[in-house]
Amino acid sequence: MSNVLAIDETERARLKSSHAAVLHKPWWKRWALPIGLVATVLYLGFCYVFFNVGPAFENGKWDRAALYLQDWYSWRAQPRLKFADGKVTATWSSRGQYPADAIIDWLTLHDDGSMTVTFGSEADRLEVTPSLVTAYVGGEPHEITIGTDTVTAPPDAPGAVRQDGTKVIVDYGFAGQAEVRTNQVYVQRRFLGWSNFWFDTRSAYWGLNPLEVIQLMLSSERIDPTRSNFDTAVQNFLGNGVWQHGDILSKLLQTLVMAFVGTLLATLFAFPLAFIAARNITRSRPVNWLMKRTFDFLRSIDMLIWALFFTRGFGPGPIPGIAAIFFTDAGALGKVYAEALENVDDRQREGVKSVGAAPSVVNRFGVVPQVLPVFISQSLYFWESNTRSATVIGAVGAGGIGLKLLEAMGTNSDWDKVAYMVLLILAVVFIFDNISNALRSRLIGRSH
Repeated sequence: MSNVLAIDETERARLKSSHAAVLHKPWWKRWALPIGLVATVLYLGFCYVFFNVGPAFENGKWDRAALYLQDWYSWRAQPRLKFADGKVTATWSSRGQYPADAIIDWLTLHDDGSMTVTFGSEADRLEVTPSLVTAYVGGEPHEITIGTDTVTAPPDAPGAVRQDGTKVIVDYGFAGQAEVRTNQVYVQRRFLGWSNFWFDTRSAYWGLNPLEVIQLMLSSERIDPTRSNFDTAVQNFLGNGVWQHGDILSKLLQTLVMAFVGTLLATLFAFPLAFIAARNITRSRPVNWLMKRTFDFLRSIDMLIWALFFTRGFGPGPIPGIAAIFFTDAGALGKVYAEALENVDDRQREGVKSVGAAPSVVNRFGVVPQVLPVFISQSLYFWESNTRSATVIGAVGAGGIGLKLLEAMGTNSDWDKVAYMVLLILAVVFIFDNISNALRSRLIGRSH
């Protein structure tokens, strides 16, 4: 038996006329998906040409970007081996990764004034004298001659030893590299981890392993007679001259305060004005229009622009940051609040109004209970978002950790410190995101 239901021409005609929109779609609806895909491809092609994406990738400094990325999870010791009086003398960068009298296992000064730099193993090392540098790559020696005006690599040198103008670069991969110049050898020796992250070289805890640090902290023999060893350890950690933990943590706290205070002030400002903007609460169209346009003005100017404006007026610091967050969020929250008020259930208002209550009482008991969970939920979301935004506006002078982050990036050599601050920001955003989500879920749950 056939399962196909046969219909006559009359029924078919009736179905076609009754459901013409379904059975006879316009051509643009039938071909909407292919047309959309073609339009997307054409648009992406236009963007590729208009924004010079190809040349930008071709001209990108990928090798430099790779070095910066390595700096996020490793550190570089950067001695300059200078030639003077027939000897080689090591001078160091200002980060102070080693004490002045430290014995460094990969940097050895010999009695004849020469110096050996080891890159991971004895097979990869430099033998440095004022007139000749011998680069050992995989155990094979390659003599680099130092002249008055130029440094010359041997003609049969491998790719790791290359001529770069008047200097020679010896590349040992992740272990580091050396630039041999006429008056010095600039060494970059790389190690995994962050150098002196917990304590700098001035601390009595420097160079100790975690177990030794704990033992010294619990020891009855005090390092500083005026305070306990535990307090000394905390002070040395916060006062780390290289990593500046105390300053960074205070700037992070400043960023959180900026986000909280700015959001709180915006909430308190937008809450009453939203009642004026809502058409079902305030029955004056000109007043509604004027208040909504005020909200549009405040939120149409980006937070970063407000931060630049207030920084010029008040100088750098948290006040411009708080003001920028306040102005932007006051407009955005005001609009959201007004839309929520315009969608309340009027039956509760009418019920309170029927007993002769004043308008303020009607709004207090007939409107606020309906919208308060939504208001608080939106404010929590903005607070969470502003925790991230406060970092960005801090970079333009509004204070907080954003300014500290910009300073570290500006040095072009503190990318490990940049990574440290980025991880702190990520941790804080993660924590506040979960707190905000939990609070919003509870509020929305109670509202149903």
